[in-house]
Amino acid sequence: MILYPKETERLKLREWQSNDLPVFAAMNADPDVMEYFPALLNEAQSNAFIDRIRLHFENYSFGLYALERKDTGSFIGFTGLMIPRFESYFTPCVEIGWRLSKENWGNGYAIEAAKACIQFGFDILQIEKIVSFTSVYNQRSEKVMKRIGMEYNGTFEHPMIDKSHFLCNHVLYSIKNPN
Repeated sequence: MILYPKETERLKLREWQSNDLPVFAAMNADPDVMEYFPALLNEAQSNAFIDRIRLHFENYSFGLYALERKDTGSFIGFTGLMIPRFESYFTPCVEIGWRLSKENWGNGYAIEAAKACIQFGFDILQIEKIVSFTSVYNQRSEKVMKRIGMEYNGTFEHPMIDKSHFLCNHVLYSIKNPN
């Protein structure tokens, strides 16, 4: 059974639908959206990512939720909780992440959805601590981390990115369950 956060004022956090796939593939092929990722994703890679998301839901009952704007009914990206696939000094852990289409940046959607996911993670899933990380260059995502109440924990080299790649260094943030 998949568990969902409550809807927010402007967004539905929902299961992925087949009509989300081409829009998501276009997002993953957008150089602006993927600026702080090692590579753009082609359609097959994008669909494989959604397959991993669906498998995560099957295994854990939570994951990265498709985001839909209530006013337009349009799919705009994802926000949610996921268990990272790599080992580091702070894993195992639960990570909060987001990716939105460029035309939906700057409207507070990532913050709104992330706050709902954090509340859901603490209240329903009883998670003790949630982390988030991004390239040290990704100031937009780092600002979201700060705005949702996360605290800076330092930097680390992402083990799935080559050490010589300029995106290897990541910032790490976390927030603890206050209950």
